[in-house]
Amino acid sequence: MARKPVELPGARFRQADLTEPDTLVPVLDGADALFLLTPPDFLAHGDLPAVLAVASRVERVVFLSSQGVATGRHPSHLEAAVKSSGLAWTILRPGNFASNALQWAATVRAERVVAAPFGDVALPAVDPRDIAEVAAVALCQDGHVGNHYTLTGPEPISPRQQAATIGDALGEPVRFVELSRTQARERMLTVMPEPVADVTLDILGAPTAVEQQVSPDVERVLGRPPRPFAEWMAGNTAAFR
Repeated sequence: MARKPVELPGARFRQADLTEPDTLVPVLDGADALFLLTPPDFLAHGDLPAVLAVASRVERVVFLSSQGVATGRHPSHLEAAVKSSGLAWTILRPGNFASNALQWAATVRAERVVAAPFGDVALPAVDPRDIAEVAAVALCQDGHVGNHYTLTGPEPISPRQQAATIGDALGEPVRFVELSRTQARERMLTVMPEPVADVTLDILGAPTAVEQQVSPDVERVLGRPPRPFAEWMAGNTAAFR
């Protein structure tokens, strides 16, 4: 289910828009579970209680939130709406995504350069595939209702270390260039609102001890350790060549 048509292997597309809850009515007909990922513009234009009212016909909802809610960095009202909806809920709180490294793909292809702020500050980046697998388990299996899962990778990794890992995957050196907070903020403001950019930089530059901890939740749910950044990179090398 998405706002714009998309083709994904093994998936059936249904068009709907979370900012227009009435479009969900035919899409949710016959559904018994809902994975809920709100778009970037939802905070400004969305009405989650209205969405959840339409979704009341499903048995359970898995909501993709953020680790920042638990640490007080991000607002909690969307989680609160899910919890008060009357639906059986599970909340996923991922930290930094391994796939955020794709923001460097163009400069790696052109110059073999990764440019980022806070080069030696490490966070346990989570592979999106692990998020998806945890979500699938929570949607399809019992025993996860009422849980919050913090999703991280298996070890903290810094931007400088990520650059080295990208180079290892390519078989060529990749140079790391340190950006100032101001430079990074200017770049971020081209793709995200100012408050989001500022909070993101706060997390990247001065993470709390909790934000740097490896969570046991991926392994607890999936029965295996989370994938390291090197494994994510091995599956996405083509984007950086």
